[in-house]
Amino acid sequence: MTQKMYELLEGYMLSCMGDSAHDKEHVYRVLYIALQIAETEPGVDKDILIAACLLHDIGRREQFENPELCHALVGAEKAKNFLRENGFPEEFCQQVKECIACHRFRKARQPQTIEAKILFDADKLDVCGAMGIARTLMYKGYVSEPLYCLQADGSISSGAEDEAPSFFEEYKRKLEGLYTRFYTQTGAKLAAQRQKAAVDFYQSLYEEADAAYRGGKERLQKCLHEVSEEKGGE
Repeated sequence: MTQKMYELLEGYMLSCMGDSAHDKEHVYRVLYIALQIAETEPGVDKDILIAACLLHDIGRREQFENPELCHALVGAEKAKNFLRENGFPEEFCQQVKECIACHRFRKARQPQTIEAKILFDADKLDVCGAMGIARTLMYKGYVSEPLYCLQADGSISSGAEDEAPSFFEEYKRKLEGLYTRFYTQTGAKLAAQRQKAAVDFYQSLYEEADAAYRGGKERLQKCLHEVSEEKGGE
């Protein structure tokens, strides 16, 4: 890939970026990690991989405006059309489209080519470890979702059984189970290196929040009861 081609793709990516959790720096990290993984995999078409990494999140804006849309599918079509309009070969356009279409964690569509598998792994690595925690918290704040929800008895929910969105719910539903979902050995190895940081953060945050709530309402009610008795005795 020439510098001119790269700058063309990069410019289009930059014009599509929106929220801070899926910004240009996320795209660059995914690209750099993907190239690291590619060094350990035979037969990788670096041009397809670079294009797919740069353009993999260009459908985010449409999904944010309409949550019923899938940013992976929207972005795949946008990428294909952009590449066609700029004279890239049809086979190249289709390969990049396929990589982007199947990079999303929650979709059943599985990556088939080595380039698609590397993009999937690199994108998921940016949701692992400390970086994944930080990005998730940024996004939850951006969409005004809480850190945690309360159970019926007023205690902190771990997020495991929650239906309402929160950071804890996202951790239990997605982040906690990421580490067995990698297609390449290098991706899995890098993920394992990051796992402890995420586990420790979640556990510490849960314990701190739980400690604040545990007995808190009883203490408050005791104080309110004492104040009421004092006023009643006046």
